[in-house]
Amino acid sequence: MASSENLPLELKAMNLRFGALGKAAPQAMTAFRSLMGEASKAGVLPSSTKELIAVAIAVHQGCADCILFHVANARRHGASREELAEVLAVTIEMGGGPSAVYASRALEAFDTFMSENI
Repeated sequence: MASSENLPLELKAMNLRFGALGKAAPQAMTAFRSLMGEASKAGVLPSSTKELIAVAIAVHQGCADCILFHVANARRHGASREELAEVLAVTIEMGGGPSAVYASRALEAFDTFMSENI
């Protein structure tokens, strides 16, 4: 796991890779971005809750880049550290040890992004 000071750089690198994929496969990525936008916009559930759900799935799947992306979005949409911690507890319940490892990455990312206002 990277040190916390590298997390903003990892997020930036992931976004650059995502952009490069968008240029290589524009139709697919435009469709995917549209799906992401629709799925995460506020409806009955607020966007922060939807992003926390995405964090839980990313933790369970062990997708380090997805964790960074959705933690940053959850924070941007106003999710609190306490809300994240509760979501991570449920994720650990359902995913066991591997989820605990990735949950710690999600909490570290939240704290880092909070301190750097990302």
